[in-house]
Amino acid sequence: MNESYELEVDEKGHAKISSHSVWGILKGLETFSQLLVNVGQNQFQIQVVKISDAPRFPHRGMMIDSSRHFLPLSSIYQTLDAMEMNKLNALHWHLVDDQSFPFVSETFPQLHQHGAYNAETHIYTKADVAAVIEYARLRGIRVIAEFDTPGHTRSWGRGVSGLLTQCFDAHHKAVPNSFGPLDVTKNATYEFVEKLFEEIVGRFPDQYTHLGGDEVNFQCWASNPQVQAFMREHALGTDYRRLESYYIQKLVQIVERLKRSYIVWQEVFDDGVQLQADTVVQVWKGHEGQWMGEMERVTARGFKVLLSSPWYLNHIAYGTDWNRLYQADPLHFNASAAAHKQLVMGGEACMWGEWVDASNLISRTWPRASAVAERLWSPQHVNSVNQARPRFNHQHCRMQVLGLRVQPNEGPGYCACDHAM
Repeated sequence: MNESYELEVDEKGHAKISSHSVWGILKGLETFSQLLVNVGQNQFQIQVVKISDAPRFPHRGMMIDSSRHFLPLSSIYQTLDAMEMNKLNALHWHLVDDQSFPFVSETFPQLHQHGAYNAETHIYTKADVAAVIEYARLRGIRVIAEFDTPGHTRSWGRGVSGLLTQCFDAHHKAVPNSFGPLDVTKNATYEFVEKLFEEIVGRFPDQYTHLGGDEVNFQCWASNPQVQAFMREHALGTDYRRLESYYIQKLVQIVERLKRSYIVWQEVFDDGVQLQADTVVQVWKGHEGQWMGEMERVTARGFKVLLSSPWYLNHIAYGTDWNRLYQADPLHFNASAAAHKQLVMGGEACMWGEWVDASNLISRTWPRASAVAERLWSPQHVNSVNQARPRFNHQHCRMQVLGLRVQPNEGPGYCACDHAM
């Protein structure tokens, strides 16, 4: 989407926003609202100004996790409101995982019936998903669904018998109620996956679907005699990364037949899966030196990339941390060719849900995510923490005035609206 715009406020108080797209107009309106200053008694002032603005990166995302703790629609809507206020444009919705399967599939209704925390209340119906997508669209935000496989699928197995790999003990006996990743040696698994993803792409209109592919535990595969036999038959040796690659390769082909593009976590790239040229790799592992090296390797191979490693907002510590988030830059890596850095699409802040539900999703995420949003929007040279501090303090108070219960981003201080909270 083209989000560039021009905003001009003249001496007579006339304001004009120009853009080549409705998305640019939305961003210009957001800037206009930020320029308004409340001087009391419902009176506002705005400075005379001329702004020509555009985002530095096309993909500026926020990831939420509705599996570890169910997130009611109200909390997702609040997240989208906050994203709009900070000019983020992609909601990465990690819908399902080991813990629960709240997505209501009409093709396989047994998935949510047996996999959701509560099949009546803790679910997202077809109408719910459509409502989130529309709420986001009206705010210039794409919704990208993630259905992570072959790992992170324990909740899937509660509804579909035989879908997961049976784990065995050291004496080659099946361990009761012990299952690992998808059983990728069965044709039935691929038939199931194809039907499910056909439904998923029908529900989520974005060109991209997130396929996951991270943190696959190989121990259960290695314990299963049928999987071992499959490895021998297909000359895969004993390297179970090759079995994961075998599965991902088939999944990629399924998604391509559905005429969709895809995002994968970095393990898929690291493990050598043959990826299509338009694949987007999301880098999430490691400290600064590690993720820089990964960004270099991914772009050197010609793949587009998103950065998340420094922006895991579920990692919290006492004190101020927005400055660390603000100083992390997706282009801070060595590139053997200048064109490689052009493959960086942007990045995403991630709020995983192990310790987050609707009670603290907004407060824990914001305004910390504002630092990520500005890094992904503003020019690279706009990077002074001292100059950014008053902007973020203002944004913190502004988000409170607009009804979002965000936490302080600094130590002692105040907002004018504190007395009215």
